[in-house]
Amino acid sequence: MTELRAAVNDGLVMTWRNLKRVPRIPELAIFAILQSIMFVLLFAYVFGGAIPLPGGGSYREYLMPGIFIQTLGFASITTAIAVTDDMAKGLIDRFRSLPMARSAVLSGRTASDVIYNAGILVVLMLSGLVVGWRVHGSAGDFLLAVAVMLFFTFAMAWIGVLIGLLVPSVEVGQQLGFLIVFPLTFVSNAFVPTDTLPTWLRPVAEWNPFSALTAATRELFGNPNPFSSNFPGDHPFLLSILWTTALLVVFAPLAVRKYRSIDR
Repeated sequence: MTELRAAVNDGLVMTWRNLKRVPRIPELAIFAILQSIMFVLLFAYVFGGAIPLPGGGSYREYLMPGIFIQTLGFASITTAIAVTDDMAKGLIDRFRSLPMARSAVLSGRTASDVIYNAGILVVLMLSGLVVGWRVHGSAGDFLLAVAVMLFFTFAMAWIGVLIGLLVPSVEVGQQLGFLIVFPLTFVSNAFVPTDTLPTWLRPVAEWNPFSALTAATRELFGNPNPFSSNFPGDHPFLLSILWTTALLVVFAPLAVRKYRSIDR
């Protein structure tokens, strides 16, 4: 218990260290917020009138959960960049030489990224309210949707940590993260119903973890959610939990193993 308590305390210290960078480098949060607002405005006003929904409904209400999941997915790239930057500057070397739990570096990074992106999510929701997004579900469903999205953010943060430990530079980390996340967000139901995609691409989009998360949050928010009648369409919440848990179970141990194997 003493070791566990020490590891938790060290993890909280590292979490606070990472969060203190936000007010010290406010440009990071400012540009992240502006980018999020830009996505909302572009898709709501540029594509909003051009994409009809099967069965009708507000495209802006359909859009916002997709924007939420896309933004939280891209947050893994920010994690990868931060970890790579710490590696390049030798901070990881110094942390490993200190009398602290080794797990604190990674747990502190992932926890701080979840807190940081929760703030970005609040900004996105406020932006969505401005363009016409509304929540029609209960307060419990709303909180459950937020919890699912933050759980997804936690899993994606571990993917970002692994990328950051594997790549040699910040530029490579950014490009690799973008290469992984970008296709997953757009080959999904985040912005268009999967029925509009080519037949050969439709199963990929329907079983995409981003599609599962987006469909689950749409159901919980009470937003339009056109989807084919199959397992992903009938059980999006269950599939989203399974996908997120699988990502966490696979990538968290890989990141820890890579961190432990760093030869210094």
